[in-house]
Amino acid sequence: MADEHKQAASNDISDSKQNVTWHRIKESVHRKLLTILDMREARQVPIEQLRKECSSKIDALLGEQGYPLTAPEKDQLLHEVMNEVFGFGPLEQFLADPEVSDILVNGPHHIYLEKHGRLELTDATFATNDHLMRVISRIGSNVGRRIDESSPMLDARLPDGSRVNAIIPPLSLDGPMLSIRRFGAEPVDINKMIQMNSLTKEMAFFLDACVRCKMNILISGGTGTGKTTMLNALSRWIPAGERVVTIEDAAELKLQREHVVRLETRPANIEGKGQITQRDLLRNSLRMRPDRIIIGEVRGEETMDMLQAMNTGHEGSMATVHANSPRDALRRLENMLSMAGLNYPVHAMREQISSALDVLIHLDRITGGPRKITNIAEITGTEGDVICLHDIFRFNQIGIDAQGNAYGQFETCGVRPNLVNRLKAEGIDIPAVLFQRRVLDESGKKGSEPATKGKKEIK
Repeated sequence: MADEHKQAASNDISDSKQNVTWHRIKESVHRKLLTILDMREARQVPIEQLRKECSSKIDALLGEQGYPLTAPEKDQLLHEVMNEVFGFGPLEQFLADPEVSDILVNGPHHIYLEKHGRLELTDATFATNDHLMRVISRIGSNVGRRIDESSPMLDARLPDGSRVNAIIPPLSLDGPMLSIRRFGAEPVDINKMIQMNSLTKEMAFFLDACVRCKMNILISGGTGTGKTTMLNALSRWIPAGERVVTIEDAAELKLQREHVVRLETRPANIEGKGQITQRDLLRNSLRMRPDRIIIGEVRGEETMDMLQAMNTGHEGSMATVHANSPRDALRRLENMLSMAGLNYPVHAMREQISSALDVLIHLDRITGGPRKITNIAEITGTEGDVICLHDIFRFNQIGIDAQGNAYGQFETCGVRPNLVNRLKAEGIDIPAVLFQRRVLDESGKKGSEPATKGKKEIK
């Protein structure tokens, strides 16, 4: 038994030495390749030609250093060095995996992935803190943003639209931290969301009508619940003849239409000047003849300008907000209105909110990872100082199965929304049976199918 322990310890030491040697070879080749490579020209060369040129240069460098490598080892080295020079190092393999929804880097030696709603630790690592910092700096420079000790936080995006946040020392105590929220290569539309049991056909039919008829919509939910995905999916139903302006802190919306003006905020420069906020962009967008304004996420004083825009001729606008429930979303809007510096009484703020918004969609991530639309509610006005919020559809969680996944059922709440009359005036006649109180099957196959025959049929 003692001999087995000694052998295992010896193997661990041997593997550790091999890893150190491999990292040393890769670091040396990487550094020397950068000195002899013209990066500006290299980025304009086709990838296959670039690989051949880099391969020959790496062969020469390995010969100079006297590193004997087998053909598979050389191919692996070439692949990893190419990722270091032109990509994002150890993260490239995860960025190529469509099943990965989140990449979380806690310092150089701990990389976590989220797949199908569950986190797992990977074997991949960065060599050092400096190695990780180079990748973070490259991500920032690609979108014209910087990260250093004077500006130690970064919000950015990858070329595929994935959202990136990074924070470095001295703010993070255990080395640089990097979070990447992935978005699929192909946008998730409503049909796919129905297949994933995120909502039912009846709910989709109702939302279709609301978007086409210019209802102002607020989408709420916690982190990672799919608010941006929902916003992208709803954009499919915006009529083609309308001009849409999007406003975001870090551009990540991929609206499923052509006529879109995309605006993005700008942080302050190294002198602390030049910052452009969402409120600045929102005010400017009002002069750009938008039919609809879409705000990626309301976070502060721009809430006042958003609500005023919705009340003054920009119907059909949409926004998202972080909240744990529909009622919490309205409270958050109140808090953000107070950040605008106006001493509005509470009842005035609530009247402003209730008159501007028509529909509230709340999303949640239930136990086990699935994302669901848990509430579709109508905002009908105020009674006294209380905003009236009526659920039209909701998801009722029943329990948790043996695999630890929550299960439940969608249901209609038996409330005929007031906005049905507005929809009818726009040529969409929604049958009363759609709102009869009943349980809906998660796949949308049980329960009554919504009749689409009216003055204007939704396709």
